[in-house]
Amino acid sequence: MNLLTEPFAYEFFRQGLAASLLVGALCGMLGVYIILRRMSYIGHGLSHAVFGGAVVAYVASINFYVGAGLWGFFSALLINFTARRRRIGADAAIGIITTASFAVGVALISKTRSFTRNFEAALFGNILGVTTIDLVVITVVTVGVAAFILLFYKRLLFMTFDPEVAPIYGVNVGVVDSLFALAMAATIVASINVVGVTLIAATLVIPSTTARLLTDSFARMIVLSTLIGASAGAIGMYLSYWLDVSSGATIILLEAAVFLIVFLGTTLARRRPSWTDQAIPTLAHERPADDLG
Repeated sequence: MNLLTEPFAYEFFRQGLAASLLVGALCGMLGVYIILRRMSYIGHGLSHAVFGGAVVAYVASINFYVGAGLWGFFSALLINFTARRRRIGADAAIGIITTASFAVGVALISKTRSFTRNFEAALFGNILGVTTIDLVVITVVTVGVAAFILLFYKRLLFMTFDPEVAPIYGVNVGVVDSLFALAMAATIVASINVVGVTLIAATLVIPSTTARLLTDSFARMIVLSTLIGASAGAIGMYLSYWLDVSSGATIILLEAAVFLIVFLGTTLARRRPSWTDQAIPTLAHERPADDLG
């Protein structure tokens, strides 16, 4: 019993455990839409854009969450706007905008040389330094993103599979895309202290991809991805405490191990069709076009 209760004697562990559990659930939940819209790279790219905003906020003495959040939000909007140009793909738009933002951060660091310690924490996470304010922000973002997904479930589902047809059925693409961009930016900003810029993409992609291997149901995929992310966050925090290893890295390695086990199991069992042949038609049957109003 002491093995489970001993870490709770430390406040940093209690706060870190709560943060890692919430961030795991948050990233798992939103990650489903990211991978199904084939935007996996945006998690990696947008985290770098947010890093640029964090440095700007630090240098300008602006609140971290306000500065990084606004920068990430406008970066996501710019990516969506640029990607709509037929001659510019989403991957190119993400690459250009996010690397430019990251470069702004690096340039400011090299100029001011006053961000060294924060630089390392932002890149690799600092879960041991999670404060009560951080927990409040993570909780508010988690609840907000969950509410957004619940309220816009049908519209998001339609946008995921038929973005070109969605406007015909009354879906305001601009509004939904803007809210989705805000959700992504808020998720990444809230997660930086836990897993860091370099690992956020994995927390968005691995749980949702694992869930995709386990089910063809869109709703069940969201639930499974959320549970996998939350469980990996909590268990990874415990393992990092006993192994004395970085918490963010431990959580990602645990998620990767779960993915590998599920991948091997489903491959050997031959229980599911290939992604490219069956994934979209199978999931698309849940699309409630007539109820979108």
